[in-house]
Amino acid sequence: MNLSIVIMGVAGCGKSSLGQAVAQALQLPLVEGDDFHSPESRQKMSQGIALTDDDRAGWLDRLSDQLRLHPGGMVLTCSALKKAYRDRLRQAAPGLRFGFLQISRDEAQARVGSRDAHFFSTTLVDSQFATLQDPRGEAGVLTLDATQPLQQLQAEVAAWMMDKALT
Repeated sequence: MNLSIVIMGVAGCGKSSLGQAVAQALQLPLVEGDDFHSPESRQKMSQGIALTDDDRAGWLDRLSDQLRLHPGGMVLTCSALKKAYRDRLRQAAPGLRFGFLQISRDEAQARVGSRDAHFFSTTLVDSQFATLQDPRGEAGVLTLDATQPLQQLQAEVAAWMMDKALT
């Protein structure tokens, strides 16, 4: 059984923190999606230039490869902002689930602005919200309030994943 989940949402929503907590709780490997951006994409983002679908294509291919390399399951952190991106990842791992960290623009902006030494420019938060296609209503999506305590979010995701694994 493949117990894979993508922890998704806009920049600053807490993907990395929750991904790490869920991976630890479920004893699954964690793959940090940001580690698979090309140097060119990282450079663009650090300069405040939003990525295009073409910029993200190779990144999504590399993330899909990671999903295939972990047939027993994994936790992937990835913005997965558009339905087309999520569908592409679903093709690599049938039954893939998504934990959508919902957050306000102001809260995301504040969190991104408080990061130390991160390549993502705060000027890109607006473009993330403009690109986001809300995944609520899609199969296999759990919507989470990103402002809740990390332990609570981790417990919610772990319980949901285990419940889905049993059905």
